[in-house]
Order: sequence, then C-alpha cells, then structure tokens
Amino acid sequence: MAEPDIAFTTLNTNGSERFQSLRRELGVTSFGMNLAILAPRQRGRIHAHEHQEEVYLVLEGELTLGVEGVEHTVARGGLVRVAPGVRRQLVNRGTTALQLLALGGAGEHVGRDGKAWESWDEDGDGRAPQDVALPADLPV
Repeated sequence: MAEPDIAFTTLNTNGSERFQSLRRELGVTSFGMNLAILAPRQRGRIHAHEHQEEVYLVLEGELTLGVEGVEHTVARGGLVRVAPGVRRQLVNRGTTALQLLALGGAGEHVGRDGKAWESWDEDGDGRAPQDVALPADLPV
C-alpha cells in the first residue's frame, strides 16, 4: 500500500520572518496560505490581486485593514474577505505583534466532493458523507 499524501508544518510565530509560506511548506497547489506577522506599528504595502480573492483570519492582535483608503478594524478571531482587484493594506496599529493567516484562491470552488466510510476496515470507493452515520463519541 502506498503512503498517503499528507504533509505537516508548524506556524513559526516566534521567528524573525514577516512571512511564512505555508502553501510551499505543505505542498498545497490549489490555493495560497501564508502566515503574516506584523510588528507593532508595521504595515504592508498597498496591493491588489488580479484574479485571487483573499481571506484574512486574525490569530493574534488586531488588524487595521485599509481598503481604498478607508480603514476597517478586525479583532482576534475575526475574518475578512477581499475580492480580486480591490486595493488593500495590512496595518498593525497596536502595541503587540499582529499574526494573521492569509488564504487566497482563484476560480470556482469545488464543493462537497468528499467520500465517507464507516470504519477503517471498509473497502471500496466510499459513499456520500450524508449516507454514512456519524461515529459514536470516544469514551471519556
């Protein structure tokens, strides 16, 4: 049996790098995924993407997102989507580091293409997830 195609990495939140390409580290080819860290009072360049939309998830700190010169605040745990062609700037106006996960992609989403099995012993092509019962919770 061939080894499954999986990859692992770790967020490098304590390093000196401003940007970590998680996509490259994991070998992801269908969308972008990056960890961005801005020090207090630091800002990124004003930029836009021609085809790619981006979603930013604030992991730590508070993001000030400039969009066409108008600022929006996104707190820890908040998410924001920016469409292709929209100019944006990531800014950290805070006194602690801003850590955010940036996800980007272009093209139509391929939805609900999963398959499910009831046990590891079950062979075959699997079934639609809604046709397979959820497993019982693990014992405490």
